[in-house]
Amino acid sequence: MSYQVLARKWRPANFTEVAGQSHVLKSLINALDNNRLHHAYLFTGTRGVGKTTLARILAKCLNCEEGVSATPCESCSACIEIKEGRFLDLIEVDAASRTKVEDTREMLDNVQYTPARGRYKVYLIDEVHMLSNHSFNALLKTLEEPPEHVKFLFATTDPQKLPVTILSRCLQFNLKNLSPQTITSYLARVLEEEGIACEEAALWQLAAAAAGSMRDALTLVDQAIAYCQGDIAAAGVIEMLGIPEQQQVISLLRLMAARDLSGIIALVAEMASQSADFHHTLDSLLSALHRVAIAQVLPAAVDNSYGDRDEIQALSAQFTAEDVQLYYQLGVTGRAELGLGDQTRSAFEMLLLRMLVFSPLYSPEQKKQIPAPTAEGSEQPAVDSPVESHQTEATAAEKKKIEAPDSVGEAAPADLPADECDTHGQAVTLPLAVAVKAPQKQTPRSTSQMQSNGDWLQLFPELKLHGIAANILANCQLDSARDDSLRFILDEQQSAVFSEDALPKLSKLLSAALERPITVFISVGVLTLESPHMQYQRLKKARKAAMVKDFEQDEQVQRVLKHFSASIAKDSILPIND
Repeated sequence: MSYQVLARKWRPANFTEVAGQSHVLKSLINALDNNRLHHAYLFTGTRGVGKTTLARILAKCLNCEEGVSATPCESCSACIEIKEGRFLDLIEVDAASRTKVEDTREMLDNVQYTPARGRYKVYLIDEVHMLSNHSFNALLKTLEEPPEHVKFLFATTDPQKLPVTILSRCLQFNLKNLSPQTITSYLARVLEEEGIACEEAALWQLAAAAAGSMRDALTLVDQAIAYCQGDIAAAGVIEMLGIPEQQQVISLLRLMAARDLSGIIALVAEMASQSADFHHTLDSLLSALHRVAIAQVLPAAVDNSYGDRDEIQALSAQFTAEDVQLYYQLGVTGRAELGLGDQTRSAFEMLLLRMLVFSPLYSPEQKKQIPAPTAEGSEQPAVDSPVESHQTEATAAEKKKIEAPDSVGEAAPADLPADECDTHGQAVTLPLAVAVKAPQKQTPRSTSQMQSNGDWLQLFPELKLHGIAANILANCQLDSARDDSLRFILDEQQSAVFSEDALPKLSKLLSAALERPITVFISVGVLTLESPHMQYQRLKKARKAAMVKDFEQDEQVQRVLKHFSASIAKDSILPIND
């Protein structure tokens, strides 16, 4: 008798044998037991999570000779034929190979005929997203109102490609990726039934490599049995998959915690000599960093999946929370670099170096640590390295915003450290955003005279205005002034905010400001002079340009830009309380 691969041999025959997907099973079982059956079901999810399996089990439940239920008998002719793939009324269609509209029309021509053997004629269309638009259009009407004896079961890995008109006619079930714990438990049961011994660590490695797919996991088990010639050993699985031993990942983390660069390079060389796949190595490192982060905030939640829980908890005390988050983020974003060329080892080494160099505690000597202030408040020693200087300032800037004077030449705040000021006394910071203090308001001038538009521009900031009145006057230029009246021109682009009803209120406000009765007249037109709003925008732009120029010319900034080939996010340089 020919050998049957484990993925086919151990395909679940009923709902009780399905691993995971309890949210989908509950809905299907309740619908079958209460005879509340829909005419179209859509199963979505990544490869190997059980889409086609659930569809076949559902077809068996619908056509079991014992009646419709969530527990088919498994012994009647209908159940046996469905299991063996030869049931006449279960029509399985591979949409990837039958995408044309003619194929769909040929299938639908037989919908009207009653089932040959079973209770329902079931159409199981796999990878349904591969159908053409014309095929979907041909399917719409039949899918919405099929005959009573027809059920449609769809499976797809890419539901986003399905038209909304198809999705709205189906009950959709989203199957999740299976957890390593679920896969490991299922594989242990399968191997026990097969009479094959297996180390627990090997099962966890296989489950991790399967990435949520039970079919991939069973395929890897087949490969591991052949590779190990029988009983599955963890060392054989590690060698077969080309992944690092978990202890190597732990050793790598210990070296990173100690900032032992020579040890890290030597360990990577050892991994390379064992033909390690550095993509898998990075994935294992990220997984370990994730568990270290959990151990730092919730030690009891760390799993013992690789038998290394004590080591992970010990590592959590050797890293700062900031370093763990930094390393993880750099690893995730740098993963794509490993696939850009043939030198994956070099890319992996560069990624590890970047993690350490960008750490706030990095020092070129690799042995010095930046000491914390003493109880007497002594300051930290000066740091000569531009890398270390930059990282220290960036970390401090995350905890507080540094205020810088607005104009060039203004003295820096007295409480700002000397190493955070430039040669002009201007406050400088190197994080993503620069916080700048807004200029102080001028002392209110005398309002006894009002003759020119320049007088109006000086008066406007002194008025206590808000709401519509402020919006109207801010967009006006002074046209003419008399002892008892002021005539303004309102920017025609802001005419929507103006109403004649606002004139009495504006007259009252300006009369109080000028300390004599004033009547305000406003006409809408094109401005030829600067309005208060235009003046504000011009001054704001000039202040911004001065701040950006001063920041770009700072010596510390220039050193950091040169050292890291960085650029300045100019939009992040903003005044405070502007």
